[in-house]
Amino acid sequence: MYHVQFPGLGLSFTVNPVAFSVGGHEFRWYGVIIAAGFLLAFLYALKSCKKFHLDEDKFIDAVLLGLVGGIVCARIYYVVFDSSDQFIKNPVSVFYIWNGGLAIYGGIIGGLLCGALVARLHKISVPAVLDLGSLGFLIGQSIGRWGNFVNQEAFGSAT
Repeated sequence: MYHVQFPGLGLSFTVNPVAFSVGGHEFRWYGVIIAAGFLLAFLYALKSCKKFHLDEDKFIDAVLLGLVGGIVCARIYYVVFDSSDQFIKNPVSVFYIWNGGLAIYGGIIGGLLCGALVARLHKISVPAVLDLGSLGFLIGQSIGRWGNFVNQEAFGSAT
């Protein structure tokens, strides 16, 4: 549980980072919000495919591989730039993404590269895929930041 205050607004409340549990597995708000952001971004982009003259099925392929590449590269980026020695002490922990450790920079790089690669392989317009993907990214990122808030990270310094 986290205690959150907005003194200037006179607001104070407690945030539970766990949204719900199923079969002993906790589902945290962070993951739920990130997934919701991705889903809304994907639905927007899918609906907008015609405006960008993109085949929906080929665009879905680009998005799905972009998602996988984004997650893999987000983890790689985190592991490479992590200043602790946790991965040296326990190398198999590199694969424990459920314990945290994804970096947005790596996710963007991996998602862009993999999405563009699939677009090129399917012979669809790479700039159109990236343009549409960037609009979806804005939606996903704006929603996903609320996941950072609930997770008590990336909120800036105390004022």
